[in-house]
Amino acid sequence: MALAAGDTLPDVSLVKLGASGPEQVALGDLVKGRKVVIFAVPGAYTPTCSSAHVPSFIRTKAGFDEKGVDEIICLSVNDPFVMKAWGEATGATEAGLTMLGDPDSSFTTAIGMEFTAPPAGLYARSKRYAMLVEDGKVTLVHAEESPGTCEVSAGESLLAAM
Repeated sequence: MALAAGDTLPDVSLVKLGASGPEQVALGDLVKGRKVVIFAVPGAYTPTCSSAHVPSFIRTKAGFDEKGVDEIICLSVNDPFVMKAWGEATGATEAGLTMLGDPDSSFTTAIGMEFTAPPAGLYARSKRYAMLVEDGKVTLVHAEESPGTCEVSAGESLLAAM
């Protein structure tokens, strides 16, 4: 069953690339007592993710800051090395977005947002969505019907709904 408003996020570990290599990030600790936006993409370096989804959150970061959002997290079923490189390539890191990997798809599967598209070479990936999380509880979720579309999950759409 897919995640919905009112649900509490599972406390799973995600991963980022730190100064000394891969670091585990406890999601529960990251969202506790904070207002956080999490948006997920089917894959780093894929067309819609790179040309539409990430740029929409770069464009709207100041608006989210004004609404009291503490952090914007981009999540993908990718390893931390890819997420770091992609964050640098898109300007997301420079803009202040946090790039986290869910390499084994454990978070994505736990919230019911996994999909597989063999013709595109995508296995156990994340559906495209954006959510607002306040103190670990989901308050808004905008999920796309198609992984190639970035409309309801774009930064502008989530920001307008807040």
